Amino acid sequence: MNTKRLLIVCMASLSTTAWAIEPGPASVHQQGTEQWLQLQIRGVVASPKLQTASATERDLAMQRWLNSFSYPIPAFFEQKTAGEISSSGN
Repeated sequence: MNTKRLLIVCMASLSTTAWAIEPGPASVHQQGTEQWLQLQIRGVVASPKLQTASATERDLAMQRWLNSFSYPIPAFFEQKTAGEISSSGN
């Protein structure tokens, strides 16, 4: 009997009313982004032209990716070398 109660409690806690933040877009900008993502997922705005890459293009892309691992990861980030953030609200 305890297993059934536990299952019911788990199912109830997974309902959408249990979420702290309601699902869905929070702003007009996010709504636009969500709409574009849905169009892409469904293939509605897919290009009718097949996108291909030559063997040379694939090899060069792979080489760029492999080269990205040759840069050392710094032990820490120096804040002053990154520049400043403008408070003008651009």
